[in-house]
Amino acid sequence: MTKSSTEIRWDMTASEIEAESFRIIEKEFLNRPFKGPEWNVARRLIHTTADFSICDNLVFRNDPIAAGLKAVSGGALIYCDSNMIRSGISVQKLRMFNPAYTKDSIHCYIADGDVAEMAEKAGTTRALASLNKAEKILDGAIVLIGNAPLALAGIARLYLEKKIKPALIIGMPVGFVNVVESKVLLSKTGIPHITIEGRRGGSTLAVATLHAILENEFLQVKIL
Repeated sequence: MTKSSTEIRWDMTASEIEAESFRIIEKEFLNRPFKGPEWNVARRLIHTTADFSICDNLVFRNDPIAAGLKAVSGGALIYCDSNMIRSGISVQKLRMFNPAYTKDSIHCYIADGDVAEMAEKAGTTRALASLNKAEKILDGAIVLIGNAPLALAGIARLYLEKKIKPALIIGMPVGFVNVVESKVLLSKTGIPHITIEGRRGGSTLAVATLHAILENEFLQVKIL
């Protein structure tokens, strides 16, 4: 790997910084395990984390990029397990595919009062209570999970037991309890999905993955 310069470059725009970052990634990561659209997603996650090893556990199953682009073009609803994800998703990028998108197209119920009441009454997590509230919108939706492993496991269970099938799942919960197990359960479904196997994940990575999928259609940076 190339040692970073200690000289600050003050005269660069945001787009120039991003392009230079991608150039450095392309230069330093020669043995890339992905190509084409999948590499675009992987590269975006490397850019987000500054960590090439994230590719070791990145998995694409059931043609998720094509499924995601088709769903967005059709105006699919979006469900996420945290308000951080909801805030991070770019409506502007979504509207490049379907002008009907608004912030109201992105659903997150984790902070709703009735969800808190349902969770307390059932003795479970807000993530599961939120999922219960969202069940009616999940079929054909785009789902982003970057926080709660039980939310991911619950969606996989809905598919296996009730045949509720999102168009795409970006399943990247993070942590130490139920995380690995939830991703294994996701792998047993026929749902198009992108995940990071093991304990790694996070809301920022889930958002970055969706944006990278959307950028595939308009990407100008040359793939070497």
